[in-house]
Amino acid sequence: MIWIIFGVFALLSYLVQYGLKKRIEEYSEISIPNGMTGKDVAEKMLRDHGITNVKVDSTEGFLTDHYNPQTRIINLSKDVYYGNNVAAAAVAAHETGHAVQHATAYSFLSLRSALVPSVSFASKYVQWVLLAGVLLVQSFPYLLLAGICLFAMTTLFSVVTLPVEINASSRALAWLRKANITDGETAVCAKKALSMAAYTYVLAALSSLATLFYYVMIFMNRRD
Repeated sequence: MIWIIFGVFALLSYLVQYGLKKRIEEYSEISIPNGMTGKDVAEKMLRDHGITNVKVDSTEGFLTDHYNPQTRIINLSKDVYYGNNVAAAAVAAHETGHAVQHATAYSFLSLRSALVPSVSFASKYVQWVLLAGVLLVQSFPYLLLAGICLFAMTTLFSVVTLPVEINASSRALAWLRKANITDGETAVCAKKALSMAAYTYVLAALSSLATLFYYVMIFMNRRD
């Protein structure tokens, strides 16, 4: 049964990723009327929020956009950085939303940042500890328990990421309308693109929770 659940999550993740890619490609063909690029959108959103210590830069890859709170840099993929379209505006505003969260000390972003060192450590060893724990569950069950604790840390990170991403999208969509960068059809398209992106985080969190439950069940039933 558990493998059916994992298979369903894998299929859903593929479909959502595929749908996100197609939607970004589709909305990349819809220009925004003011001629602003993703870089312009991010910089204007920063100015409108009074943020002067964050830089906007370009990075390689597709959908590699992210905000780095340590360096205070909004990294936009080249298609977003130079793009004058709905998809570029939505993605740029979303990543800038994280910078706004950082500037306003948004609680869930602060919590996620605090978890990063622990999650980085857990991610390095969790798969090996879990594998050894499953193999030795009868003779050394607390090795599996240690693996479960490590995996629980990564699961917590996935769950905490959800409100961070949803809030960043809400800030982005509200600002895009207020700044008259999107309206009518373009506002709807921006919302659809960011909603599809949010589904990837929802599925990641649910998949992680299901996997955690699976290992807990192995530990609980180790004597059966």
